[in-house]
Amino acid sequence: MQTILGSGGDIGNLLAKELKQYTNKIRLVARNPQQVNGDDELYATNLLNAGETDAAIKGSEVAYLTVGLKYDLNVWQKQWPVIMQNVIEACIKHHCRLVFFDNVYMYDKTAIPGMTEQSPINPPSKKGKVRAQLVQMINKAMAEKGLKAIIARSADFYGPGAKNGILNILVINNYIKGKTANWQSNAHKIHSATYTPDAAKATAILGNTESAYNQVWHLPTTAERLTGKQIIELAAQIAKRKPSYMVLRPFLMAVIGLFSTQIKELVEMQYQNNQDYFFSSEKFNKAFRFTPTSFKDGIRQTMEFAKETLQ
Repeated sequence: MQTILGSGGDIGNLLAKELKQYTNKIRLVARNPQQVNGDDELYATNLLNAGETDAAIKGSEVAYLTVGLKYDLNVWQKQWPVIMQNVIEACIKHHCRLVFFDNVYMYDKTAIPGMTEQSPINPPSKKGKVRAQLVQMINKAMAEKGLKAIIARSADFYGPGAKNGILNILVINNYIKGKTANWQSNAHKIHSATYTPDAAKATAILGNTESAYNQVWHLPTTAERLTGKQIIELAAQIAKRKPSYMVLRPFLMAVIGLFSTQIKELVEMQYQNNQDYFFSSEKFNKAFRFTPTSFKDGIRQTMEFAKETLQ
């Protein structure tokens, strides 16, 4: 049995499909889980409840934590540590390996232009401090309680149907709807983006590779060093649109944030957008001989999906 904690999200659904290559017993855990493969075991669970979390993980060989909480600092501070503690304790109790789908918020500000698995952890944001706390909890459990775990990190992601994908929201969906694209802070800085089908495939590979455990892995991401402007121009070319866009600068975002909680939450993260943001997945690519999807192919496939669902 392999279990996805937080199924139904941008990564969870794709991961459920990928896991069919490794097992015919997949358990999908969420408040209201939905079928992906047709024969998945559905387990309605509140991961904030230790007993429910324990029951959801019982009998699992691998648990993938892909929860996507509301993008709200207060929610993150209150709920993430509780969820992580419940998951860690259940995994240890049931001898279940853990794969945590992580982001890059915990890295030091100076590491953003060249992120690797060895980048220093020193988050400059409050949300980053929460993510660093989660990593510390996993590391402590591995060192002191014998937990076997993988931290699988993704850059900002995008992909077919990715509701939280930054390129989906700012660029691709807008072009499909006939609107102007948006970009955060500075469109002339390099910005990596992980393609969700690659991320899901790689997460499944890692979870089913014994030698990958007790390590941090960057999920496969194209090594192309495109700026925001170049990404926008590529998307416009594929959409056969004029590459028009508006830059959401920090001051403007702060003003809009007075009326939008979601935009307000993005303001403290602009250090990732006003400098180059490059995410290296060389370790994974070499270890598994994996070639990440290019921006051109990824944007085209994402746009084709968006045409079918948004128009």
